[in-house]
Amino acid sequence: MQLPDLNLLPALDALLRTGSVTGAAAELDVSPSAMSRTLGRLRRVLGDPLLVPAGRGLVPTALGRELAPRAEQALLGAADVLTRPAPPELAALERVFVVRGSDESGVVLAPALAAAAAREAPRVRFRFVPEGDEDPADLRDRVDLEVGALPAAPPSDIRVRTVAAHLFAALVRPAAPVGDRLTLAEFVALPHVTVSRRGRAHSVVDERLADLGLRRDVLATVPAIGTAILLAGSADVLALVPSDAAAVVAGPAGLRVHPIPLDLPRVALGMLWHRRWDTDPAHRWLRDRVAARMAG
Repeated sequence: MQLPDLNLLPALDALLRTGSVTGAAAELDVSPSAMSRTLGRLRRVLGDPLLVPAGRGLVPTALGRELAPRAEQALLGAADVLTRPAPPELAALERVFVVRGSDESGVVLAPALAAAAAREAPRVRFRFVPEGDEDPADLRDRVDLEVGALPAAPPSDIRVRTVAAHLFAALVRPAAPVGDRLTLAEFVALPHVTVSRRGRAHSVVDERLADLGLRRDVLATVPAIGTAILLAGSADVLALVPSDAAAVVAGPAGLRVHPIPLDLPRVALGMLWHRRWDTDPAHRWLRDRVAARMAG
C-alpha cells in the first residue's frame, strides 16, 4: 500500500484545531512560513482549501470540519502505537509458559515457579515438557524457555544465560551401611543407580574411579529421578542425582544426601530463549524466577 506523507498528519491536526497558521506553527515549533507551505501541500493532497479567510481569521471548510476529529484520533492512535506499553500487572497476567528441561530441572523448578505464581501472578500457568532430541530452534515457536545443561553452539537468534553450576550427590536410605560422611570405600562398595534419559551407564564418575584403579557396580540406569528415588528408598544403593534436586527430594523421600567423594567437574546450568522475548516483561519475570531458584 502506498502511504501518504504521514509527516503531514501533525500539521493537519494542529491547523484544524487552532484555526491558525501562526498558532499551528508555534505548537509544532516551526516557522509560520514553513507551516504556510505545509498548508499548501495539504490543500494539494486533499484537493480542498481546508481553511479559508473569515474576517481577520480562518475557518475550516466542510471537509476541514469533517477531518478535524479524524486527524486528532489518527494522531493519538499513532502515538499510542509508538509508545512503549506499560508493564503488565502480574496479578492480572494470563499466560501459559512452556518450559522444557530435564526431569531433575522439573523437580527443582516446578515447586518454586508454582509458589511464585501463587504469590505474584495467580493466573499464570506452566506446561513443563521433557527434554528430548528437539532442536534449540524449537524456542522460536514451541517452547518459551529451556532450562538445564547448555548446548555447545545454539543458533544465533537463541539467547543463552548461564545461571549456576552444580555437582552430583548421592541419595541413600538411612539404614544403608554408610557412615555420616560417605567414604570412597563405601561409595564403591554399594551398587549405584544412575539417571540417564538415553540409558548411559558410563560417566565421568567411572573415569575418575578408573584413575584411582577402582570400579563401581551400576545396578540400574533409569530415565527419571523419580525411579531413582524409589530404588534408593527400597534397597541399599546410591542414587546419583544432581545436588539441587537431591536437596529438594531427600526430606520428603526420607533419604540422606551425601557429597560424592570424588573430584568431579561442575555442570553448567542455564536458560535458553528466543531473542523476541528479550524485552517482554512477562517473560522476564519468568526468567528472573527461574534464575533465582537455579542460583539458590
